[in-house]
Amino acid sequence: MIDVNCVPCFQKQAARLFEKYNIPEERREVLSERFNDFLSKDGLDKPSPLSAQYLNVLMKKETGIDDLYLKEKSYYNKLLMQRYQALKNDVESSKHPAMMALKYALAGNIIDFGPPHRFDLEKTFSEALEKKIAVNDSEALFKEIRHAGTVLYLGDNAGEIVTDKLFIETLAHPNVIFTVRGASVLNDVTYADAREVGMQEVATVIDNGFDAPSTLPEYCSDEFREIFNSADVVISKGQGNFEGLYGQVERKNIFFLFMVKCEEIARVTGRNVGDAVIMKRA
Repeated sequence: MIDVNCVPCFQKQAARLFEKYNIPEERREVLSERFNDFLSKDGLDKPSPLSAQYLNVLMKKETGIDDLYLKEKSYYNKLLMQRYQALKNDVESSKHPAMMALKYALAGNIIDFGPPHRFDLEKTFSEALEKKIAVNDSEALFKEIRHAGTVLYLGDNAGEIVTDKLFIETLAHPNVIFTVRGASVLNDVTYADAREVGMQEVATVIDNGFDAPSTLPEYCSDEFREIFNSADVVISKGQGNFEGLYGQVERKNIFFLFMVKCEEIARVTGRNVGDAVIMKRA
């Protein structure tokens, strides 16, 4: 459910979108009133990603634009694809290729337009291999993947998806299913983004049938829920998926991979903002 500390973050998201699309002041007041009304009523007893979904739909209707971050998503997809071979070379020459690829996948999680923070992509990648992982259940993750018939990988953001592709390719598991959002929301990955980076070359790509920047199984399609419930291992990538699943789903084969991006998630996990986490659900 939405925490009172999350409200300013959502309001900043709205303000950034108003600015991005040059929404006139009088319309900003109307839209802000609607959004704040949702936050203070429905948002209080619903998972927090639904508030981001509401804002996204509100802005789509206001602007008539279906994908509010289309240019930014394509920019980061292309930028990371330009680095793909160099990253792959680093991974293949490593003594521990899977772990290096996993660290790059964690570093890619910095690309996010939801939380009110600035990210330094160059710095994050340069530090990725030296950065200590605050919660590191990677040994259990790799062990369970080796014995898994099906691995379900819940995608998060565009750009980041390139590092996910590298990790999945390095795992070389014969049955990985990669999930995208059912429709565009923030800079979260969609079918179009998956195709742009060639995710279909290393995994089966499906959508979850829902347009929140998270995974909330009860709102997703029947097809997705069936796969989610039957997968031997679920890799939940990104803070948004963590928000939708942590404490909400009673199963122990979920591994959360993300960077802590806000004080509220730091409090929940007992970590610090900026920490990298590979955490199996207890």
